[in-house]
Amino acid sequence: MTEKNLNFTHSFMCSGVIMKKAKKIMKVMIIILIVFLVGLIAIHISHRIKLNKEEGLKTPLGILVEVDGHQMSIYVEGNGNKTIVFMSGGGTCSPILDFRSLFSTLSDNYKIVVVEKFGYGFSDVVDKERSIDSILEDTRTALAKAGIEGPYVLCPHSMSGIEALYWAQQYPEEVEVIIGLDMAVPKAYEDYKINMSMLKISQFAARIGITRILPGISESDAIKYGTLTDTEKEIYKAIFYEKTATTTMLNEVSAIKENAKIVQNNEVPQVPMLMFVSNGSGTGWNEDAWRGYQSSYIENVENGKLINLDCPHYIHDYEYETISEDIKAFLTDMPN
Repeated sequence: MTEKNLNFTHSFMCSGVIMKKAKKIMKVMIIILIVFLVGLIAIHISHRIKLNKEEGLKTPLGILVEVDGHQMSIYVEGNGNKTIVFMSGGGTCSPILDFRSLFSTLSDNYKIVVVEKFGYGFSDVVDKERSIDSILEDTRTALAKAGIEGPYVLCPHSMSGIEALYWAQQYPEEVEVIIGLDMAVPKAYEDYKINMSMLKISQFAARIGITRILPGISESDAIKYGTLTDTEKEIYKAIFYEKTATTTMLNEVSAIKENAKIVQNNEVPQVPMLMFVSNGSGTGWNEDAWRGYQSSYIENVENGKLINLDCPHYIHDYEYETISEDIKAFLTDMPN
């Protein structure tokens, strides 16, 4: 056999070995993929079964009103000559229970209202655009349908600070005070980068039920540090597994930069404003940057006060007693 033939034979045999190895690798990859898909299917089936079992925990804690053909949840508690409207931050799956540790310390003195936007809590999930006007009009309509009249003391957390400021800009007669619970201001969103791909992956994981196998993920700050009862904690978790990264929430996040720009282009509303500010943990900004946004904004408010708190973003789950006393003092000192 010539050297040329030997080289050809050797090359052919090497190619055969490579092909065999490639086939083995392909088989292993297919097996891994099948196991992965079977695992996902099993997780999803288990998730659906548990969702059905948890239906008994999802009886609305407040009332449902019809807004734009869908149901919105509103919770009302307490009495008083001022009405405090709590407004949740983006992605807070159960606003009523998230705020409970704080508003339960205030309901002896004030009328407490928690509005759960579409996609949150006991409200319907709807696939609609989330412009600042759309969100605000949903909230105002829900309050009107529930017979809750202003003027209101708005108490927004995080992203809903943009809605509260816009409310005061558009309808100043309806807003008596703004009490910010680590609320966002427009400047914070100028360079804010939104990773919608990651949010969609989170949504997919939640729908499949992967959130159920991630240890501790359902343990919100309200559960870990607040005053919820054991039953309320179970309700919170049941809502979490159903209302994490909803379509409505994602639509809201995708519109936040434009919504913030609209508020930024308007005048700073001159209503009394008390802002509680965290140490930045959990906001996506460092402490100096986050607090800088708040302090720069409040400087333009004639009757404004800022209180820094050394705790993470969900301040009302950590410092609810301190915040409650400061709210009472601020509202008491206001002229009638």
